[in-house]
Amino acid sequence: MTAMSDLPGGPALPQERRLVTAVPGPKSQELMARKQAVVADGIGTVMPVFVRRAGGGVLEDVDGNSFIDFGSGIAVTSVGNSAEAVVRRASEQLRDYTHTCVMVTPYEPYVAVCEELAEVTPGDHEKKSVLLNSGAEAVENAVKIARAHTGRQAVVVFDHGYHGRTNLTMALTAKNMPYKHGFGPFAPEVYRVPMAYPYRWLTGPENCAEEAAAQAIDQITKQVGADNVAAIVVEPVLGEGGFIVPARGFLPRIAQFAKDNGIVFVADEIQSGFCRTGQWFACEDEGIVPDLITTAKGIAGGLPLAAVTGRAEIMDAAHSGGLGGTYGGNPVACAAALGSIETMREQDLAARARRVEEVMKPRLEKLAGEFDVIGDVRGRGAMLAIELVQPGTKEPAPQATTALAKACHQRGLLVLTTGTYGNVMRFLPPLVIGEDLLNEGLDVLEEALGQL
Repeated sequence: MTAMSDLPGGPALPQERRLVTAVPGPKSQELMARKQAVVADGIGTVMPVFVRRAGGGVLEDVDGNSFIDFGSGIAVTSVGNSAEAVVRRASEQLRDYTHTCVMVTPYEPYVAVCEELAEVTPGDHEKKSVLLNSGAEAVENAVKIARAHTGRQAVVVFDHGYHGRTNLTMALTAKNMPYKHGFGPFAPEVYRVPMAYPYRWLTGPENCAEEAAAQAIDQITKQVGADNVAAIVVEPVLGEGGFIVPARGFLPRIAQFAKDNGIVFVADEIQSGFCRTGQWFACEDEGIVPDLITTAKGIAGGLPLAAVTGRAEIMDAAHSGGLGGTYGGNPVACAAALGSIETMREQDLAARARRVEEVMKPRLEKLAGEFDVIGDVRGRGAMLAIELVQPGTKEPAPQATTALAKACHQRGLLVLTTGTYGNVMRFLPPLVIGEDLLNEGLDVLEEALGQL
């Protein structure tokens, strides 16, 4: 009997992969023609199908095809696309009011989300938050707050890092295409230092943490001056850069350097946060307590919300009226976030993420042994990836990665590519996905690799 998504109030979708037309089907093709006529070409599309319903671990398109979801809207729908608590709480809030602007007349859901963030983020110090609309907006505000607190201007970021698409966050982002190309000039006082990327560290992964940290600290000290640095901003697991897990020991050393020099240490957990890596936040893996933490994506079950949370004395550095925005902390999005956090707690989705790793990682490593196009398998929890290379080398293979993704799409598996070199396939399944779908998705991946 076909399993149904266990999401009362959401679509009762059969939890199955089902292809009834070519991909894309005729209705999706018709909608794509409409999109091309009125939507800016700068909005790209990973898979040219239009979704009609979604829930559990599947997406159903307008032609009736059902795809296994290994993308979660780029780590957004960790609790599923229609989690009961998210739907219920957001619907109740919609019936009361949709908006007032918290800077005009505040409302309880905003405060409740900030209370939850104070509880679930690392550290037992006094914390405060500001709620915003997007991850990029959160990173921008973290930099504003750090500058206000320290009276300094410089911001240090890392190779392969990604922090957003606004002017400042493009400056913070390492990769040119497609994020920065043609959009400059960018914000000044941004300095980039090496990242501990074990697979590509020239002297080997065993030396990576120590050497990368030493190089980063040396560059900051000599080229910027530690006394000029307001913030060090880093992803504890890098997202768009290729799901790079920094060599163990690197992040604690950078965090200690920041502490020793009065620099605000900012953990960008926009993609890695909210149970995605098997803990509430990825920085917890090495016991790091950031001064500020930025969140978005998985926070609200698909509704737009972001936050900066941090030490109260740092958060309070900005003057009254210096933080905010018309839609920041919208009450419907706040209600959805409360439902999302409720779901994470009640279903222990951090443990579910660890189980995803237990199911997927050994099979990915087995595939790496069988297909020499896979150079590396990495990640934690339900944030996993394979890096594709020219066989027998570490030369990136972006064309093979694109072909592999397309082959998966044609077979009913939604996967995403990423990486500085465009040669990484990332896996971000919803944390509520069934193990049968996980294994079937891996079967599809293996079949597509065989074709490749």
